[in-house]
Amino acid sequence: MKVVQVQFAPWDKAYNFSPNNIDLEKGDKVVVKTELGVELGEVVGFLDTDEEEYEKKQNNAGTGRDLSPEEAEDSREDGANTESAENHKHKALKPILRKATPLDMEKIPSAADKNKALEYCRQTKEKSGLAMKFIDMHYSFDGSRITFAFIADGRVDFRELVKDLTRHFGRTIRLQQIGIRDEAKFSGDIGHCGRQLCCRRFLSELSSITSEMAECQQCSHRGSERISGLCGRLMCCLAYEEAGYEKLTKNLPPLGSKVRIEGKRGTVVGYHVLKQTVDVEIETEKGERGTIVEMDLKGNKKN
Repeated sequence: MKVVQVQFAPWDKAYNFSPNNIDLEKGDKVVVKTELGVELGEVVGFLDTDEEEYEKKQNNAGTGRDLSPEEAEDSREDGANTESAENHKHKALKPILRKATPLDMEKIPSAADKNKALEYCRQTKEKSGLAMKFIDMHYSFDGSRITFAFIADGRVDFRELVKDLTRHFGRTIRLQQIGIRDEAKFSGDIGHCGRQLCCRRFLSELSSITSEMAECQQCSHRGSERISGLCGRLMCCLAYEEAGYEKLTKNLPPLGSKVRIEGKRGTVVGYHVLKQTVDVEIETEKGERGTIVEMDLKGNKKN
């Protein structure tokens, strides 16, 4: 079973569709029909999976841009036709209608039109005094809906703002809250390494990055500023070598282990994963804290 992943906005997730026997490549523009209307999106990937296995995972995947509970709630306020989240779980993949034609591409609003609409939205938000930051906007292909993407620290009651925007634009308005990492992925910039952000260049999914990854790689002591990206979250690259560090760590004795070095008892008080050495504190006859030496896994001193 082949599944096509289509993305409608750079800050939005990818949704799954059936290829409908259309020969597609990554980067192709396609026209599809979703629960929210006809959309034009970009092919960003493919999945080859067993149909039965896919059905089991379907609850956790976007299938044909079905509505999440949060989207369903927003759409009910916008007057869209929705069904229960439970019904959406069991729907078959929606087919891709066709590849986008030059005439289809001409219908996409210009950057100037988008900037003008986005600026009006920001000005209206300022008048409302809402604590939210608008990042981008997206016109639906059929012209019936405008989606504004924003970030905020928490939930925002934007119902009055939606009413104002609906009156001004004369279309269905959706406000979609995105994460700060999604903003960085959309905006793009240069990371600490001097290269363009990974999330901008090649990361299709933003995985969970934990403090345990930094601790395992012995870089948590550098401070959050040095191991955090432009988004303010822990850098995605901490996940790249996690498996290698975990494998090397298994070779080292746990902290607190008792070892013998040159006939003396000692306690492991630290370790160096890449060097595959440990710091051992030598016990004194009086039980006082002794000298700390570095040794390899064969018991040889390194300093």
